[in-house]
Amino acid sequence: MREVPPGDRPYIFTKCGVIPDPGRPFDEPVRNLEPASIRREVEASLARLGVDRIDLYQFHWPDQTDTPIEDSWDEMSRLVNEGKIRHAGVCNFDVQLLEHAETVRHVDSLQPPFSLIRRDSGRDVIPWAADHGTGVIVYSPMQSGILTDSFSAKRVAAMAETDWRRRAPNFIEPALSGNLALRDALRPIAERHGSTVAAVAIGWVLAWPGVTGAIVGARSPEQVDGWIGGSQIRLTEDDLAEVANAATAARAGSGPVHPLVAVSQRS
Repeated sequence: MREVPPGDRPYIFTKCGVIPDPGRPFDEPVRNLEPASIRREVEASLARLGVDRIDLYQFHWPDQTDTPIEDSWDEMSRLVNEGKIRHAGVCNFDVQLLEHAETVRHVDSLQPPFSLIRRDSGRDVIPWAADHGTGVIVYSPMQSGILTDSFSAKRVAAMAETDWRRRAPNFIEPALSGNLALRDALRPIAERHGSTVAAVAIGWVLAWPGVTGAIVGARSPEQVDGWIGGSQIRLTEDDLAEVANAATAARAGSGPVHPLVAVSQRS
């Protein structure tokens, strides 16, 4: 990044708070939000990236070291005031943790899991963020591949034994059949928009009040072609109602099935 002129640099988002033990590389990393650890991580990231400031710095997960969130978030506030980070955000926080952080400093952004299958964030943390002016960048909007045009039960069976999806509830029966039925119900909507199932899945999360953006990934250029239109698709009220009915009929996932229904439930 040092070689890129400041005016041409992309926004830099990164995270802290997951600390592996070099001597035990196969152990689950510790989720550490101690203030001193946060500062060590941000200094190391700045040095590796070759920049003076990180645009968005986020806690990856809630703490496991019994550090009060107020102490962790106060350190993030200091990093903002020192100019080392521009905005401070959190990932995978519930409403209680968000409320505690907000008493110290405004939470600039939230990154929760959210998809047509995993909809629970639409019931609590996304509405909270909308009410508090906190940006929301959701992750896994295609539910790790299920909500794409080519996914199938045969693909799950062919996955490597080391692939975590082979043991994940959404990828095994009875949930898998319902999830694929919901995916199939998106095909007519995709056809009407001249798009793909993946783009509809992304368009659905972006239709929720309070959602700012969605994180997507790809392992090949062809996969990028499948979801690249997701930011442009605009689902109609009829589309959203059709999706809600399909999710209910397939008994797929959990959480509110329609953004307007979720809003009315809060009123």
